[in-house]
Amino acid sequence: MYTLLSGLYKYMFQKDEYCILILGLDNAGKTTFLEQSKTRFNKNYKGMSLSKITTTVGLNIGTVDVGKARLMFWDLGGQEELQSLWDKYYAECHGVIYVIDSTDEERLAESKQAFDLPLHP
Repeated sequence: MYTLLSGLYKYMFQKDEYCILILGLDNAGKTTFLEQSKTRFNKNYKGMSLSKITTTVGLNIGTVDVGKARLMFWDLGGQEELQSLWDKYYAECHGVIYVIDSTDEERLAESKQAFDLPLHP
C-alpha cells in the first residue's frame, strides 16, 4: 500500500529533473549566468552580488524550477587543469551551455580549442 501511495505522490508532485552543464573558459561568465538564471526564475532567491563572484574551483550547483521541470545547473570550473574533467559529467547531463566572453577577443581561439576538445566517454 505504501508503494502505491508513494508512487502516486511522486507522479502527482515530483518534477522531471534535467541536468545542464555550464562550460567555458575561466572568467567567461558561467557563474554570473547561473546566478542571473536563479534570480530570474526563483521568486525568493535574492542572488549573490555580482561583484562577489570569484573563480569557480570545482563545481557550483544551482536549481531552477520551470513549469513541471526542475533544471539542475552544474557550473564547472574553466581553468585549463579542470577542463580535462568536463567529459566525466557528459554522461549524466541532458544539455550543455558553453559560455564565451565575446569581449575577450584574445581568448576566442583558446575558447574554440577548449570547445573542440575530444570527448572520452
